[in-house]
Amino acid sequence: MIAAGKTAYGAGTSSRLDQAIKGLYGIPYRYGSTGPNRYDCSGFVWAAFQQAGIPFTRSSARTLWAQSEPVYGDDRFKYGTLVFLNGLGHMGIVADENGFYHASSSKGITYSPFKGYWASRIVGFRKLNPEVAASDDR
Repeated sequence: MIAAGKTAYGAGTSSRLDQAIKGLYGIPYRYGSTGPNRYDCSGFVWAAFQQAGIPFTRSSARTLWAQSEPVYGDDRFKYGTLVFLNGLGHMGIVADENGFYHASSSKGITYSPFKGYWASRIVGFRKLNPEVAASDDR
């Protein structure tokens, strides 16, 4: 469940994003794929945001890093924030301060905690530019 006031985007978009992630959960991983039967990490992020009503051009994690705005402090852990990992070779969608959703090569679309394996692999946190998210709460 999304905590009130702890989202990177408006309530309507966050609700749609939550539904999109739930609908994609468990779908297998395949590098370079944007679905609907397999996804890589940036393909998953793209598909989830498309379904939530925030369209943007499908691109790599590295390109999305360059096209998005950095977030700091508590904003890093707002639902819907993008998290970038492994030298910008991987990305996911923040669930909360404890973890994120992503396309895992071994588990498909899944939730993983930040603690442990991923803790030392975080490059940073970003959110899509305001113009991109302007279609927020229709």
